[in-house]
Amino acid sequence: MGATLHDVARVAGVSIKTVSNVVNDYPHVRPQTRERVLSAIRELGYRPNVSARGLRSGRTGVIGLAVPALRENYFAELADAVIRAAERRGLSVLIEQTNGDREKELQSLSGGRLHLTDGLLFSPVSLAQADADALDVPIPLVLLGERIFGGPTDHVTMHNVSSARAAVEHLLDLGRTRIALIGAPPAGDAGASSGSLRLDGYRQALHAAGVAEDPRLIRVAQPWNRETGAAATWRMIDEGVPFDAVFALNDTLGLGVLRALGEAELRVPEDVAVIAFDNIDESRFSVPSLSSVDPGRDQIAEMAVDMLLERIQEKGERRPPRQMKPDFRIVVRESTVGASSPHEAGGAGADVSGARSGSSAVNT
Repeated sequence: MGATLHDVARVAGVSIKTVSNVVNDYPHVRPQTRERVLSAIRELGYRPNVSARGLRSGRTGVIGLAVPALRENYFAELADAVIRAAERRGLSVLIEQTNGDREKELQSLSGGRLHLTDGLLFSPVSLAQADADALDVPIPLVLLGERIFGGPTDHVTMHNVSSARAAVEHLLDLGRTRIALIGAPPAGDAGASSGSLRLDGYRQALHAAGVAEDPRLIRVAQPWNRETGAAATWRMIDEGVPFDAVFALNDTLGLGVLRALGEAELRVPEDVAVIAFDNIDESRFSVPSLSSVDPGRDQIAEMAVDMLLERIQEKGERRPPRQMKPDFRIVVRESTVGASSPHEAGGAGADVSGARSGSSAVNT
């Protein structure tokens, strides 16, 4: 049997009500009393009964996070950021992996796990604009990502178009004009997606610079991982398509691009400059280190948790849905400016840019 409230009260020499006040973070408890209770909790290894507490308060202190795949670096790091943001607000996080499966995504919105949480952060990849009505659920919900816009729920997304444009403008500023894009959505892929929006930004940058678009430089790579990034790069090389730069639509694609270029004995950035998207931790440690768009992952987590907590505290009050976007920045590393550049004074993998919101200017 685990320790109970009665056990903690006995060891601390206080009433059960006082122990309950400390456990529930009631503010009007004397510091000395609070410390005695916390010491007894540590000594006995007491764990609050979340289910029972939820029945009394109507809240569990737990929020859900549904993401496509935790093996993908971006979503793993997003989950970490959400957990840290939630902990700072006294919340725990229950994580669900949908594997990008449509039925599992729908199940996340209506399944039995919902009674264990006070609200849900939801990042779909198979649901699309036509499924917006599926988001009209009787629980606090915050949408993450780019699949559905204008739905009935709060939404935290990225500056996908303008930040992608900024990445390509960085390559253009370096004098590169044969810029390949790796990770384009397949033909016939209707609706908004990260890939389609970043492709729009790529095209905008080329058009503004007066650089003609070459369809041979736009390469489908699905799913977004190292293998498909490397394979798409090798196909261009084998076909003899000339290119002097690559914009990979996420960092794991970019790492695959770097591998293929190294195998082909093409120098980065001298022969081919490479920039990617997401600024995952691994991009700082590749050789060469990978320039990347930082879309504001930590801000996304903070915004999403705060918005969800506000909805939870509204207790059924319905306000118009809100959409928020964090700042983005271009992080310039060795794959575009080289190890000897003064921009890299902080050493390989150093972040050398500041944050800008919706700007196409390169941060240095």
